[in-house]
Amino acid sequence: MRTVGVEEELLLVDPRTGEPRALSQAVLAIAAKESRGRAHAFTKELQGQQLEFATHPQSGMKELAAEIERWRAEAARHAGEAGAAVVALATSPLPAGPALTGGKRYRWMQEHFGLTALEQLTCGCHVHVSVESDEEGVGVLDRIRPWLSVLLALSTNSPFWQGHDSGYNSYRSRVWGRWPSAGPVEIFGSAHRYHEQVRDLIRTGVLHDEGMIYFDARLSRNYPTVEVRAADVCLDASTTALLATLTRGLVDTAAREWREGEPPARHGVGLLRAAAWRASRSGLDDELIHPHTMRPAPAERVVYTLLAHIEQALDENGDLAYARQGLAELLSGGNGARVQRQLLRRTGSLREVVAACVRRTQEGR
Repeated sequence: MRTVGVEEELLLVDPRTGEPRALSQAVLAIAAKESRGRAHAFTKELQGQQLEFATHPQSGMKELAAEIERWRAEAARHAGEAGAAVVALATSPLPAGPALTGGKRYRWMQEHFGLTALEQLTCGCHVHVSVESDEEGVGVLDRIRPWLSVLLALSTNSPFWQGHDSGYNSYRSRVWGRWPSAGPVEIFGSAHRYHEQVRDLIRTGVLHDEGMIYFDARLSRNYPTVEVRAADVCLDASTTALLATLTRGLVDTAAREWREGEPPARHGVGLLRAAAWRASRSGLDDELIHPHTMRPAPAERVVYTLLAHIEQALDENGDLAYARQGLAELLSGGNGARVQRQLLRRTGSLREVVAACVRRTQEGR
């Protein structure tokens, strides 16, 4: 059974006002002191108002969900000691200014990318699924391309930007798409072609290093995994675990297709960009682009098409009932974008939206 790991980026906010606070260095210092020299799960990100953690690779989804909840709770505790709160929102509902984290690499990014770097206060969720080789990994990347927009739609959790409703369910993905290497990619066909493309991109001088290969899905630089990067950070830990479950099912299904010689769908990058745009705009609240036909279809139909596509893999992993229940609950109750807008309609205050989401993050739903 393939192992799965998750990286989540969280916002650090003022517990009274809900405004982002650049306290990541203080939080990391507290985490380091408590760990007494041992490795801990937390790292810095581009902006000082962000905190990232990474789980261990897990085979069981219950164990993965428990670890996500554990690290969210630890992040909340460390942040509290630093005078902040953590919240699983993919953008800040309230206005926020840039506070780039120090370091040579981040300074280079600011100098070269200007507002693109300064405005990148966005939080994503990255799911790592183990693969046996780079060849298998690229076979997977080529075959999951049409489904990544569906994962984005499930995760959407960033309707607000700088104090206003953006009109999108995932405005994070629109802001993130400003990076020159971000978004859907072509069919590679082989590991050689994949690595050649990465080298060529770096040789342009536009990217600082391989860490800036921001494809929606890529081969990990550090682990023997496919890293799926399309999603917003999810408001609820249970949604993150569901996303990881579906992602493993997609990787299993694509690897089987690759082994059996089934060719990938030939959808062009332009169509995939349109599908990602539609998912970021609509989330689960309107039509999506169907991965088979590349035509509009109701979101619920598209989601259950994904479930049918990976049903065999989910069943073999013992995840089918879990995935069915999780999707039914998500479609009924709504993801983070829907919850945030409901909170705003009820309270009339973006500060109250943030406060409610802080509580929800800490409850480990």
